[in-house]
Amino acid sequence: MDTANTEFQGQPRERSLFALFSDLWRETSTLVHEEAELAKAEMSEKVSQLGTGVVELAIGGLIVFAGFIVTLIALSNGLAHFLPEEQADWLAPLIVGVVVMVFGIISLLRGRSNMKAQNLTPERTIESLRRDARMVKGHAS
Repeated sequence: MDTANTEFQGQPRERSLFALFSDLWRETSTLVHEEAELAKAEMSEKVSQLGTGVVELAIGGLIVFAGFIVTLIALSNGLAHFLPEEQADWLAPLIVGVVVMVFGIISLLRGRSNMKAQNLTPERTIESLRRDARMVKGHAS
Protein backbone atom coordinates (compact mmCIF):
# COMPACT_ATOMS: atom_id res chain seq x y z
CA MET A 1 0.00 0.00 0.00
CA ASP A 2 1.29 3.46 -0.93
CA THR A 3 1.28 5.54 2.27
CA ALA A 4 2.17 8.80 0.47
CA ASN A 5 -1.23 8.90 -1.26
CA THR A 6 -3.48 7.65 1.56
CA GLU A 7 -4.40 8.67 5.06
CA PHE A 8 -2.64 6.74 7.81
CA GLN A 9 -4.32 6.39 11.21
CA GLY A 10 -6.57 9.47 10.75
CA GLN A 11 -3.76 11.87 9.84
CA PRO A 12 -4.15 13.77 6.57
CA ARG A 13 -1.62 12.93 3.92
CA GLU A 14 1.21 15.36 3.32
CA ARG A 15 1.16 17.01 -0.07
CA SER A 16 4.28 17.27 -2.12
CA LEU A 17 5.98 20.60 -2.68
CA PHE A 18 5.23 20.26 -6.39
CA ALA A 19 1.50 19.84 -5.67
CA LEU A 20 1.51 22.89 -3.39
CA PHE A 21 3.24 25.04 -6.03
CA SER A 22 0.90 23.69 -8.67
CA ASP A 23 -2.11 24.71 -6.57
CA LEU A 24 -0.54 28.10 -5.87
CA TRP A 25 0.07 28.66 -9.58
CA ARG A 26 -3.49 27.61 -10.49
CA GLU A 27 -5.09 29.79 -7.80
CA THR A 28 -2.87 32.77 -8.68
CA SER A 29 -3.77 32.38 -12.35
CA THR A 30 -7.47 32.23 -11.47
CA LEU A 31 -7.13 35.31 -9.26
CA VAL A 32 -5.32 37.30 -11.95
CA HIS A 33 -7.91 36.25 -14.54
CA GLU A 34 -10.80 37.29 -12.27
CA GLU A 35 -9.11 40.63 -11.50
CA ALA A 36 -8.63 41.24 -15.23
CA GLU A 37 -12.29 40.49 -15.90
CA LEU A 38 -13.34 42.88 -13.12
CA ALA A 39 -11.04 45.58 -14.50
CA LYS A 40 -12.44 45.06 -18.01
CA ALA A 41 -16.04 45.30 -16.81
CA GLU A 42 -15.33 48.38 -14.72
CA MET A 43 -13.43 50.12 -17.52
CA SER A 44 -16.35 49.40 -19.86
CA GLU A 45 -18.63 51.10 -17.35
CA LYS A 46 -16.25 54.07 -17.11
CA VAL A 47 -16.01 54.40 -20.91
CA SER A 48 -19.81 54.48 -21.04
CA GLN A 49 -19.79 57.21 -18.39
CA LEU A 50 -17.21 59.11 -20.43
CA GLY A 51 -19.43 58.82 -23.51
CA THR A 52 -22.36 60.24 -21.56
CA GLY A 53 -20.17 63.15 -20.44
CA VAL A 54 -19.13 63.86 -24.04
CA VAL A 55 -22.77 63.87 -25.16
CA GLU A 56 -23.73 66.23 -22.33
CA LEU A 57 -20.83 68.53 -23.25
CA ALA A 58 -21.94 68.57 -26.88
CA ILE A 59 -25.57 69.27 -25.98
CA GLY A 60 -24.49 71.96 -23.53
CA GLY A 61 -22.29 73.54 -26.18
CA LEU A 62 -25.15 73.62 -28.68
CA ILE A 63 -27.51 75.13 -26.12
CA VAL A 64 -24.98 77.83 -25.17
CA PHE A 65 -24.39 78.53 -28.86
CA ALA A 66 -28.14 78.88 -29.48
CA GLY A 67 -28.38 81.21 -26.49
CA PHE A 68 -25.47 83.22 -27.77
CA ILE A 69 -27.14 83.63 -31.16
CA VAL A 70 -30.42 84.72 -29.55
CA THR A 71 -28.49 87.16 -27.35
CA LEU A 72 -26.70 88.58 -30.37
CA ILE A 73 -30.04 89.02 -32.14
CA ALA A 74 -31.41 90.78 -29.07
CA LEU A 75 -28.39 93.05 -28.87
CA SER A 76 -28.64 93.90 -32.55
CA ASN A 77 -32.36 94.61 -32.18
CA GLY A 78 -31.54 96.77 -29.18
CA LEU A 79 -28.96 98.75 -31.12
CA ALA A 80 -31.37 99.12 -34.03
CA HIS A 81 -34.02 100.46 -31.70
CA PHE A 82 -31.86 102.69 -29.57
CA LEU A 83 -34.74 104.84 -28.44
CA PRO A 84 -36.11 104.20 -24.91
CA GLU A 85 -39.68 103.50 -26.06
CA GLU A 86 -38.49 100.56 -28.05
CA GLN A 87 -36.62 98.79 -25.22
CA ALA A 88 -39.31 96.13 -25.04
CA ASP A 89 -38.40 94.89 -28.51
CA TRP A 90 -34.89 93.85 -27.46
CA LEU A 91 -35.32 93.21 -23.73
CA ALA A 92 -37.48 90.10 -24.19
CA PRO A 93 -35.09 88.33 -26.59
CA LEU A 94 -32.16 89.32 -24.34
CA ILE A 95 -33.79 87.70 -21.31
CA VAL A 96 -34.60 84.57 -23.33
CA GLY A 97 -31.03 84.38 -24.60
CA VAL A 98 -29.55 84.69 -21.11
CA VAL A 99 -31.88 82.01 -19.72
CA VAL A 100 -30.96 79.63 -22.57
CA MET A 101 -27.25 80.25 -21.91
CA VAL A 102 -27.69 79.52 -18.18
CA PHE A 103 -29.21 76.13 -19.04
CA GLY A 104 -26.32 75.49 -21.45
CA ILE A 105 -23.73 76.36 -18.80
CA ILE A 106 -25.40 74.01 -16.31
CA SER A 107 -25.26 71.20 -18.89
CA LEU A 108 -21.59 71.94 -19.65
CA LEU A 109 -20.68 71.86 -15.96
CA ARG A 110 -22.46 68.52 -15.48
CA GLY A 111 -20.69 67.03 -18.49
CA ARG A 112 -17.31 68.28 -17.31
CA SER A 113 -17.96 66.88 -13.84
CA ASN A 114 -18.67 63.42 -15.31
CA MET A 115 -15.37 63.48 -17.18
CA LYS A 116 -13.12 64.19 -14.17
CA ALA A 117 -10.32 61.66 -13.69
CA GLN A 118 -11.53 60.67 -10.23
CA ASN A 119 -14.85 59.53 -11.73
CA LEU A 120 -13.02 57.32 -14.24
CA THR A 121 -10.85 55.46 -11.69
CA PRO A 122 -11.66 51.70 -11.52
CA GLU A 123 -12.38 51.83 -7.76
CA ARG A 124 -13.76 48.31 -7.31
CA THR A 125 -10.74 46.78 -9.07
CA ILE A 126 -8.30 48.78 -6.95
CA GLU A 127 -10.10 47.79 -3.74
CA SER A 128 -10.17 44.15 -4.83
CA LEU A 129 -6.42 44.24 -5.54
CA ARG A 130 -5.83 45.75 -2.09
CA ARG A 131 -7.87 42.96 -0.47
CA ASP A 132 -5.90 40.36 -2.42
CA ALA A 133 -2.60 41.92 -1.35
CA ARG A 134 -3.71 41.90 2.30
CA MET A 135 -4.78 38.26 1.97
CA VAL A 136 -1.45 37.27 0.41
CA LYS A 137 0.43 39.11 3.18
CA GLY A 138 -1.70 37.33 5.78
CA HIS A 139 -0.97 33.90 4.30
CA ALA A 140 2.73 34.67 3.84
CA SER A 141 3.28 35.51 7.49
